[in-house]
Amino acid sequence: MRLATQLAHYGFDVERVKFGGRTALGACLALLVAWLMGLEHPQWSAMTVWAASQPVRGMLIEKSLFRALGTLVGTAFGVLLIYLAGGDNLVIMLGLVLWVGLCAAAGNAVSGLVSYGTLLSGYSASMVALLNTADPSVGILVLGQDRLLTVMTGVVVALVVGLMFSRRQEGDELRVRARWVTTEMLRHVARRLAPSQTAPAIRRGALLSEIAAIEETLEAHGAGSLRSHHSARSLRAILMANVAGMLWTKHPPAQIEHSEAIASALREAALEIEADSPIPVILDRLKRAQALSIHTPRLASMLEHLTAALQQRDHFVRTGKTDTVRLKRQFILHRDWVAARETWIRTTALLLLVGIGWVWSGSPIGAYVLLGTSVMVTLFSTMENPAWIMRHILLWQIVGAIASLVCRWVLWPLASSELQMVLMMMPFILIIVIPFAHHRTMTGSMDYSMVLLLLLQPAYPMTASLPGSAAVATAVVAGPLIAYLAFRFIYPTDAKRRRATLKGMMIDELRGLAGDSDAARKQHLWRSRLYHRTMKLVHWTNKVGEPTRSATHGGYAVMDVGNALISMQQLLRDGALDAEQRREVQAALERLKHLNTDPQGGAAVLAELAISLRERGLPGAGQLEAAADSLRANQPFFTTGSPQPAG
Repeated sequence: MRLATQLAHYGFDVERVKFGGRTALGACLALLVAWLMGLEHPQWSAMTVWAASQPVRGMLIEKSLFRALGTLVGTAFGVLLIYLAGGDNLVIMLGLVLWVGLCAAAGNAVSGLVSYGTLLSGYSASMVALLNTADPSVGILVLGQDRLLTVMTGVVVALVVGLMFSRRQEGDELRVRARWVTTEMLRHVARRLAPSQTAPAIRRGALLSEIAAIEETLEAHGAGSLRSHHSARSLRAILMANVAGMLWTKHPPAQIEHSEAIASALREAALEIEADSPIPVILDRLKRAQALSIHTPRLASMLEHLTAALQQRDHFVRTGKTDTVRLKRQFILHRDWVAARETWIRTTALLLLVGIGWVWSGSPIGAYVLLGTSVMVTLFSTMENPAWIMRHILLWQIVGAIASLVCRWVLWPLASSELQMVLMMMPFILIIVIPFAHHRTMTGSMDYSMVLLLLLQPAYPMTASLPGSAAVATAVVAGPLIAYLAFRFIYPTDAKRRRATLKGMMIDELRGLAGDSDAARKQHLWRSRLYHRTMKLVHWTNKVGEPTRSATHGGYAVMDVGNALISMQQLLRDGALDAEQRREVQAALERLKHLNTDPQGGAAVLAELAISLRERGLPGAGQLEAAADSLRANQPFFTTGSPQPAG
């Protein structure tokens, strides 16, 4: 039996064995190099190797870059804070509370490795400011230089080792999957346009799930180079255009001029995509369909969305770039401002509480508690379920703290030089590869290495005491415990709550449309953001483990209601209504501001207004009827598990 097969048989992930093994060896190398450079904390270089390493080359390069940038910004702020504080712990504490809180909030508002770098700049300042407070003999500028060189050494070693052994990200698979969903979407649209023509039925929920799954992998696809970033942006635009197409199919107009010809052009476009034809050929078919749909605004808008996305992809294929300004204007991404606000409140409140305890006690141990808390409460705030992961991290940090005490008080007393102390650390670094690669123990296991290395500063001769070392170890481990309690009781977060928050934001935006007389002018922005939010909603529904039907139908309902609200606002803007009709529309809009608490009442108002518009020969009756039907059919979506976002 091959070794790989044997490892898999006993529950080991062979790829993680390889990745963990080379990362641990790289950490040992970084430790030795940093010690030879005479850095104060050479073990932090080894920590950086663990933090920056990635199994895929593109992610490795980009994560190393953002780690370097985040460390640079955080170190600069930490040095500036120490200088301005003049040794006053209260000023240092308040400065860190504000800085780390802002970085944590910003890290939750953005995404990907930009988020990682932002969070890192927060707790990097803590490492500079708090450990300088614990050891006041170190000069400010020397401290900043030492911390920066320490991290950069680890980044360079992680890059060298990773580039030698990591694999490249496969991009063709994503392109093929994006082609498939686009082909299926176009055929589904064609089927709704010409139902008399035979075509296989398409499961909309499954298609939206695949779109959401592809979107989640774009971060890794876009990492490592500017070209990869542009590729990911163009693919995301195509995915959002696919969501637009799927949302359109829920309630297409009953009568569409040239429907058979449009359907034929879309089927031809689908065939060209399936055959991997040049994008200009595909665009020719889509533009023909778009020209024929000029009297069907929503269909024309959807096709324009897809055409614009494919034009960006074509521009990328020809030049390696996208038109970033136009892309950002045409395709608006969802930002979780609710999570950002809650993270800011949680982080600042918790750090302020812990910081007051440190300042009041005056104990250097308090600096380690504040440091550990600031790292844990920020770095893991973007996780799907921070409290769950924090339980595993707490366990592994306890193991790491015990291992550090064993190394320091069992092995190090036998050392006769600082080099021997460094070498004695290496078995403790290497042994984590075993639990790191096993399915039952891998979760949180990397934090064993982080705590081990944080607590083991090789300095010969030894001057610390066992009680002092135990106190520091306990203080560091208190960080994840405090963070666990915070994640558990202060705005607790998991996939269900993230989904509910997203639903709340979608519904709140509808309520905003009901009160915005300028909604018609902003409809492109709203629709574009809705497409991305629908992808995210399907993603979180999949994470919860529930059928995607509620998410997909909820997305359709939000689109229907939004279209109705925009139509009503447009009626008011056009000036075609008499005084009585204006009052009727305004009263309906006022009632729809409360659709999160009374969707049934909102549906009744829409249905009544639709009848009134039809009787008077005014436009928009069909959209209002579709919105009323959607509200009735999806009442739980608008009332269940949708917390009202503030602000």
